[in-house]
Amino acid sequence: MDGIFQLSYALDTFYFLICGALVMWMAAGFTMLEAGLVRAKNTTVILTKNVALFSIACTMYMVCGYSIMYGGGDFAWFLSGITGDGATGMEEPATYAPSADFYFQVVFVATAMSIISGSVAERIKLWSFLVFAVVLTGFIYPKEGSWTWGGMDVFGMYTLGDLGFSDFAGSGIVHLAGASAALAGVMLLGARTGKYGEDGSVNAIPGSSLPLATLGTFVLWLGWFGFNGGSVLATATVESANAVAVVFMNTNAAASGGLIAALLVAKLMFGKADLTMALNGALAGLVAITAEPSTPTPLLATLFGAAGGALVVFSIIFLDKMKIDDPVGAISVHGTVGILGLLLVPLTNDGATFSGQIIGALTIFVWVFATSYAVWMALKMTMGIRVSPEEEANGVDASETGMDAYPEFTAK
Repeated sequence: MDGIFQLSYALDTFYFLICGALVMWMAAGFTMLEAGLVRAKNTTVILTKNVALFSIACTMYMVCGYSIMYGGGDFAWFLSGITGDGATGMEEPATYAPSADFYFQVVFVATAMSIISGSVAERIKLWSFLVFAVVLTGFIYPKEGSWTWGGMDVFGMYTLGDLGFSDFAGSGIVHLAGASAALAGVMLLGARTGKYGEDGSVNAIPGSSLPLATLGTFVLWLGWFGFNGGSVLATATVESANAVAVVFMNTNAAASGGLIAALLVAKLMFGKADLTMALNGALAGLVAITAEPSTPTPLLATLFGAAGGALVVFSIIFLDKMKIDDPVGAISVHGTVGILGLLLVPLTNDGATFSGQIIGALTIFVWVFATSYAVWMALKMTMGIRVSPEEEANGVDASETGMDAYPEFTAK
């Protein structure tokens, strides 16, 4: 029996680590997607933000975020490490290495922060963004996570799990949270110069590389199998292996449904196939299924993804009408569709209730938006958050990094 346990422990730990590596690879996907959807003169800052935010997220979650989220109470656990039983937040003997759990959790934190990067692109100061990353990954996200995956009372008032809230892999906990913080930042930053006309018109600002954006989407699609599949938390038994297979199948089905729906809606609305809407449609399908990929049938997963893909097109158009400038559509993909994903859960999961999902979504949004708005405002009043009009016109690469992403093609 001991040998069987050790084999199961090893397999589950290995699976956890591989899924964590896939989620880490999503950082590359976000980087490529954002780099492709912004102008060439702002590309180097996008690259810098994404590699830096990942590093900041990993460090801050180690220093304090993990303890806040799972109630360890010891802000210096990292000095001795976590090995064996009794890791932070674990009351029973683990069926996988606790340090693997930390690694899997930390890449989720980085994902939430990555969502913000594209929304505030092309006009934010690099160092203001990085300071915000410290606060979000070290405190704002972990505190919200303590009420959801951590199972703690929301300020001692109620437990989301007891209310019927369920979020399998993070449509709300990760994606809505990231979008809420992004919305707060965009509202204080304002739109890019020239994005909206005085007559209310919306001016398209094409990105530098659609091939790069498409590659980024495929990388995210691949990484999402680790994001959702790893959230099963095991694979060493017949039951858990079957659950993993269903999650992978439904994740892929939802992404496919989302892309097809977005492409069709864009064709009906614009008369042409819009690649950027199609890419966001695939991502919207993935966000929609993330809250519950284990219980729908493949057909329902496809339909859920299609609902997300259709919704994201309308959401992007609506936000533009409201003059909320989001260069990559992240607020719509991760926020609007994140809420949809939460509301779809009770359709196939009897353990969730619509009231619980609504209260959970409101809790996440209000906390993250309010705290993020306060931090963005503090940064705006101190070090500033927006580059000067001249710096924006010349490209933030020149002022923030002094480097061109494509020097051979830059006019001298």
